[in-house]
Amino acid sequence: MRYPPILKNIPHMLHGGDYNPDQWLPWKEEIWPQDIRLMKLADINVVSIGIFSWAKLEPEEGRFTFEWLDEIMDLLHENGIGAILATPSGARPRWLAEKYPEVLRVREDRRQNLFGERHNHCWSSPVYREKVRIINTRLAERYKNHPALSMWHISNEYSGDCHCELCQEKFRAYLKARYGTVEKLNIAYWSAFWSHTYEKWEQLESPSPLGEKRTSGLTLDWRRFITEQIRDFYLWEIAPLKAITPDIPCTTNLMSTHEGMDYFRMGDALDVVSWDNYPCWTGTEGDIEIAWHTAFCHDLMRGCGRQKPFMLMESSPSATNWQPLSKLRRPGMHLLSSMQAVAHGSDTVQYFQIRQSRGSSEKFHGAVITHEGHENTRVFRDVCEVGSLLKKLDAVRGAGFNNKVALLYDWQSRWALTEMAGLHNTEITVDGITSQDKGYLGTVLMHYRAFLAQGIGVDIVDGSMPVEQYDVVVAPMLYSLREGCAERFAKFVKGGGTLVTTYATGYTDENDLCFLKGFPGPLKGTLGLVAEEIDALGPNDCNSISWQGKIYKAMDVCELIRPEDTTRVLAAYGDDFYEGLPALTANDIGSGTAYHMAARMEQAFLHDFYRELCREKQIYPVLEAPIPEGIAVTMRTDGETEYVFVLNVSAKVKTVDISSGGKDLSSGNQVKGKIELPVNGVLIFERKGGANHA
Repeated sequence: MRYPPILKNIPHMLHGGDYNPDQWLPWKEEIWPQDIRLMKLADINVVSIGIFSWAKLEPEEGRFTFEWLDEIMDLLHENGIGAILATPSGARPRWLAEKYPEVLRVREDRRQNLFGERHNHCWSSPVYREKVRIINTRLAERYKNHPALSMWHISNEYSGDCHCELCQEKFRAYLKARYGTVEKLNIAYWSAFWSHTYEKWEQLESPSPLGEKRTSGLTLDWRRFITEQIRDFYLWEIAPLKAITPDIPCTTNLMSTHEGMDYFRMGDALDVVSWDNYPCWTGTEGDIEIAWHTAFCHDLMRGCGRQKPFMLMESSPSATNWQPLSKLRRPGMHLLSSMQAVAHGSDTVQYFQIRQSRGSSEKFHGAVITHEGHENTRVFRDVCEVGSLLKKLDAVRGAGFNNKVALLYDWQSRWALTEMAGLHNTEITVDGITSQDKGYLGTVLMHYRAFLAQGIGVDIVDGSMPVEQYDVVVAPMLYSLREGCAERFAKFVKGGGTLVTTYATGYTDENDLCFLKGFPGPLKGTLGLVAEEIDALGPNDCNSISWQGKIYKAMDVCELIRPEDTTRVLAAYGDDFYEGLPALTANDIGSGTAYHMAARMEQAFLHDFYRELCREKQIYPVLEAPIPEGIAVTMRTDGETEYVFVLNVSAKVKTVDISSGGKDLSSGNQVKGKIELPVNGVLIFERKGGANHA
């Protein structure tokens, strides 16, 4: 599969970043030409402008000052640089908040914010929506025919919620549409518990520490509602843009596993998914773990865009100043981090920011152009290296994936697990991720890296999406089952697919109501078992399982299951009072098989289990030879040519065996056999499709 270019007027890999020329208006005669010169030196072909420029575009209500934007748009076009023009709604001007204080958010404690920060606006406010509509319309009308206009960047990192009365009214309307009657809502919320029954719609309010906070159905619905609120606000923003510039694509930058909204739901509204990537690289062997996590985030964002190429909208070419430690990028790390994004489906490498802000909170955030203002810096040379390589990757642009494995990451299950009282009621660390979601995100990452470490690509999907195109579907901790999910899984397995589930799967429905007649609810027939109990293990506790002659650790969570007579027991617990009880089962249905892991197994088990499963299903790694630890191998393809990325994410020199051989896209030379990759080394080569399947 090959997709068309993200931007029609720039048919190449995109290289650029956030540019804030309005911050330099008093010095524009000196700064702007210097910036353009340096952009061209770094092969930058697109920049995002106007993201937080409302006060410069409309300094007082109804008075618009677009002249500076006209000038910079013209300057960009004259120098062959495209403009991703932003709507400025992410940070309103002071006059707007002073004249219309109702636009400011109300917190969950029901107190209204003062002016300040970003995204401090009410999603429901008619005033705010109208002011956004006006300025977005003015921007579209003014620049609809400007040759630099390449894309609309809608707001910036949408997030947060508002608890004002307007939002409460919209929340009640959302609940009315969802449930129809208060009686049905009471059943869904199980509100008879603690005598919290609702008698009329007007009694419903958003979750608050001052009121209702422990009704999980209410909390889940509030999160769904906020997703719909933000999605609706986005659609409101783009309405005038689509009417005036229908051929210009729109995006907004997402934030990977941000818990505040369901990005799969948001993704289907975007013309292209973009996101902001800021891994905390260390320059040590610990970067291996960070690399797996970052790769997962890239694949997740691609999944939110239904596997189409995405945009790396923001990244830092150097230190990120708001992280716990502002660590400099080690030599080669910027190139490696950028190519990791491309390897997983990005057709862009973009930065925050092009030029460092002179003041305020991000003045020490990494940038292409530092406060020195010239090209003779290590960071600028690193950026030039990325730009030079991107120019050689036109063949990769638009290439898709042909992955046979799907991994479920489900925002709504994660929300429900976070609300669940049971198992671990404090933060737990799983695979380096500390959270209150019962280890959900960490568990998903463990399963993900078991494939990626072997060079087997994975698509990320959620519980609402079809899966019939895959050979293997892995659904870790799918605690809440959406309507129709169990039926899709049953059909998938009967048709020859392989399903893998884990502990804490199928315990509740979408409203967090427990399934009656046993867990995993409507998946019982597919998995061929009943989960009777589930045990939480402390950080110093451990059980074990024996599988194919090896002993593996079982940690954190152990489920006690009762298999059906026809279900095969593949491994059993080795310790505690449930010694000998099943820990790993397989149930054959139709021409497929459903596996269930009853415990959180150590990484070594997942690696061995999935290696055997992929061999059985004839799912091949990208490379024939074993992949050394710390080497990440990924492949994009257009169906005929395969583009293989080999990245050394360890802190040591590694040797990789490229048995099939291919053409190095950087040098143009043929590569084959054993290749030595330096620390942070990158190798990208192309070969004919199917070369690794011989």
